[in-house]
Amino acid sequence: MDQISIDRIIEMAWEDRTPFEAIEFQFGLTEKEVIALMRKEMKASSFRRWRKRVQGRKSKHQKLAPAGMQRFRCSRQKSISFNRKS
Repeated sequence: MDQISIDRIIEMAWEDRTPFEAIEFQFGLTEKEVIALMRKEMKASSFRRWRKRVQGRKSKHQKLAPAGMQRFRCSRQKSISFNRKS
């Protein structure tokens, strides 16, 4: 995987409204693989802060999110050109 894709995955994982299913759809990585990637690519303190933030967060899991939040990207993301499926 190239550095641009890794950077985009990390960016998507940090976003509150981007579910893990969107990352799997675009990059083929499961939630466990995203966690492993984050652990590998980030400093330990940053990884711990991210894990604390996303654990139990309904918006990071599409099936747990309220009906209005079930989308792959917000309207402001249209200008991002690194998405494979844009």
